[in-house]
Amino acid sequence: MARASTTQGRDPRRLIQALEDALRRVPGVSSLNQLIDTGARVLSRHLSDELSRLSDHLQIRRNERRWQRLREMGMTIGRQVNLPASTWIDTSHCHLISIGDFCGFGEGCLILAHDAMCNEWLDATRLGRVTIHESCHFGARTVILPGVDIGPRVIVGAGSVVTKSIPPNSVAVGNPAKVVCRLDDLLDKQRARMKDAAIWQYEQMDPARMSEAFRQNMREVLQDRDGFSVGGMRATRQGRGNAVTS
Repeated sequence: MARASTTQGRDPRRLIQALEDALRRVPGVSSLNQLIDTGARVLSRHLSDELSRLSDHLQIRRNERRWQRLREMGMTIGRQVNLPASTWIDTSHCHLISIGDFCGFGEGCLILAHDAMCNEWLDATRLGRVTIHESCHFGARTVILPGVDIGPRVIVGAGSVVTKSIPPNSVAVGNPAKVVCRLDDLLDKQRARMKDAAIWQYEQMDPARMSEAFRQNMREVLQDRDGFSVGGMRATRQGRGNAVTS
């Protein structure tokens, strides 16, 4: 009889009922199924965040191995250069390419140090050095052709094709890229715009930390004007921002 009583006391249906009765007293949870669903969503979100961090870590390691290999092949790469994996380097002639400190490249840029277009008729390939001095920044899908000297302190707009050298303290855009103003003039304009613009801190731009309310507020604020995210360069130089060369 005692064994039967023990078995009856462990009746799964009664246990589930007792759990559901207890769960009704927990705010936001009304059933065992809801608790399981909530737990599954939390676990899935946690696993997704961990996988994303692992993927970022592996990409950084791949980039570091690539930078080391390019340097071993004779390419000069300075400190704190944002050189993403999508930047195509003329590997066979990378010893002719030099990139100074604090430069940055948008997605899909190309850097060429040789031109074989006439090879069929001349049996000759043009070679040229590419020297990019410190603090030069290139928009996405910029193409840099052989035989150019760029900077220091230059911005080249997205989609530009650099066929000739660009002097220091310049902003250049287009195909072929042409100087449109001094860098100092552009910086003065941006500083003036920042005085009355919406400002967010770099740390707030982490998608994993943004709430939907934050995203909606940003969309509304930027409906008819630009804003600025500040602190990204400082974070990068402190090792908290974009992956850069050492």
